[in-house]
Amino acid sequence: MIDFILQNPISSALIALGGLSVLFGAILGFAAVKFKVEGDPIVEQIDALLPQTQCGQCGHPGCRPYAQAIADGEPINKCPPGGQATINALADLLDVEAPQLDAEHGEHLDLKRVAYIREDECIGCTKCIQACPMDALLGAAKHMHTVIADECTGCDLCVEPCPVDCIDMIPVETSLETWKWELPATNQQPKFQVVANLIASDMNRGEAFTENGKSTKETGKAA
Repeated sequence: MIDFILQNPISSALIALGGLSVLFGAILGFAAVKFKVEGDPIVEQIDALLPQTQCGQCGHPGCRPYAQAIADGEPINKCPPGGQATINALADLLDVEAPQLDAEHGEHLDLKRVAYIREDECIGCTKCIQACPMDALLGAAKHMHTVIADECTGCDLCVEPCPVDCIDMIPVETSLETWKWELPATNQQPKFQVVANLIASDMNRGEAFTENGKSTKETGKAA
């Protein structure tokens, strides 16, 4: 055995590394099963009913923390993006009376909105990128930023940090291309209305949606 190791040092090293990998993998696998932390199922169900905009209007940094707070006894009517439908679903889940939306946290908007950056005014400060909880903004320091419309939840968090006020929240009109059947809120992960694959700050973005929800220049079809 010693002669083999001395004569084949590389092969011996590879065998040793392989053996250690298997050993440590087995130890980690056992530890993952033995010390697994079980999540609270009610928190998971509450979180599945929330709209996942991560807007912070409820006073929490995201939907998951608010779900935990609801499970701990906090009121269920602090989510403007979810509106009364989400409140009713939460009330049904928790078997409590459904209150009206707390106006102190904002008002519910039926129409989806996306952020739009006026490119010629953007100074590339990256403050909006840092504020976005969904990583829906692209850009770099001292370079123009842009918004990925499909990823934008319309949380509005990027508007206030902008030092040059070059971000607008634009309503997205529902069209045959973007319309989707809205199912009642359930304990399953909610799905958001699909928006056309557009970069929100593309040139002529202000013309992207008309009354019919189609591009006036039919850029999508040209692509």
